[in-house]
Amino acid sequence: MELFLVMGVLPVILLILGFPIFVILMVSSVITILFIMDLPITMVQIELFGSVDNYKLIAVPFFIFAGAIMAQGGISRRLVDWVVSLLGAIRGSLALTTVGACTIFGAISGSSPATVAAIGGMLFPSLREKGYPEKFASGLLASSGAIAGIIPPSIAMILYGAAAEESVRHLFIAGVLPGLFIAFVMGLYIYFYARKRDIQEGEKFTVKRVGRTTKAGAWALGTPLIILGGIYAGIFSPTEAAGVACLYAIIVAMWVYRDMTPTGLWKVTIESVYLTAQVLIIVGAATLFSRLLTIAGVPQSMVEWIQSLGLESWMVLLIINLFLLAVGCVLDPASAILVLAPILKPVIVAAGIDPIHFGIIMTVNVSIGMFTPPFGLNIFVTQALFRVPLSSLYPGLVPFIIINLIALGVISYWPDLSLVLVRLLG
Repeated sequence: MELFLVMGVLPVILLILGFPIFVILMVSSVITILFIMDLPITMVQIELFGSVDNYKLIAVPFFIFAGAIMAQGGISRRLVDWVVSLLGAIRGSLALTTVGACTIFGAISGSSPATVAAIGGMLFPSLREKGYPEKFASGLLASSGAIAGIIPPSIAMILYGAAAEESVRHLFIAGVLPGLFIAFVMGLYIYFYARKRDIQEGEKFTVKRVGRTTKAGAWALGTPLIILGGIYAGIFSPTEAAGVACLYAIIVAMWVYRDMTPTGLWKVTIESVYLTAQVLIIVGAATLFSRLLTIAGVPQSMVEWIQSLGLESWMVLLIINLFLLAVGCVLDPASAILVLAPILKPVIVAAGIDPIHFGIIMTVNVSIGMFTPPFGLNIFVTQALFRVPLSSLYPGLVPFIIINLIALGVISYWPDLSLVLVRLLG
């Protein structure tokens, strides 16, 4: 009972009071070590430093840095221009461009909030000018940005790979089709929405225009090709790919496009350092908290309890999905993955669910949480950037939440969508 109060009830109370998540996890863990489990306090230092001493996690600051350079170095703008030229005057072309640009930029940065900021800053005013309602435009950007958490190279997948001790390369391969599937489903909804409202925008498709934007954005388009192509071809690991992405982004932004100065690079570097520190302190605190839960036997108890219920695999998956969706509404993806992945992995293995497939399911769940009220981070980013009131933003999110939940169901119960490329390329 004492353990439940400290590691179950106390974190919820502190979360409601508004404490940062790493403080919540650290306070609960230290109290548990000192007064309940009677473990040496040196365990705190050991787990904190040991958790970040992980080769896979080196990719996180690199991808954060590369994404920041591309957002401010002219690369994201050229990607948007290229997607716009391809779609031409198709119904809903500007909204479809938003989804496409978020998908491509997500294949570079791996960060959902960064994608909302980079793409939204360019497209939100245009969406409003072309007649899209404020609630639709804001809901579209908040939800499209979440694709960056699913399409590789995803920071969420890197964290899952570290926490669950699974191959990040296999997770990246497995995330390609589910990420594209979600973008496709959202695109279908946008097309019929624009057709129903008779929204027409965009210039007529011409080969000349596509050629011009392709030439202008060739270096920008090379970024995801180098990152993902190098990983899938086995030329370098995801961590090495992150380093290559940083070097490539700096060269393109500073010496090819010349849209970034040394001063601008230094500013981006400092911002990336702060963001990396925020992520890694959560990694340390969540790892310590998760380790204590493991020592207390929580994963084993969950496995035994679920097995005693005699549930089919699909029912286990349904329960876990509902649980993860609820968690995603209040916790950021990093915390949710790092705390829950080690606990849930034995449960899904016992139920016969592939850990790589489950990694994609978990990533999609926490990505949906990024734009689900009340604490979805993309909601706050969208509100802060575009001054959209919550009374308008929340209704605009509803159809996109429903669409993503349908896609989650397909991804959950159609394992081949995630695993077919792993079998071919893994």
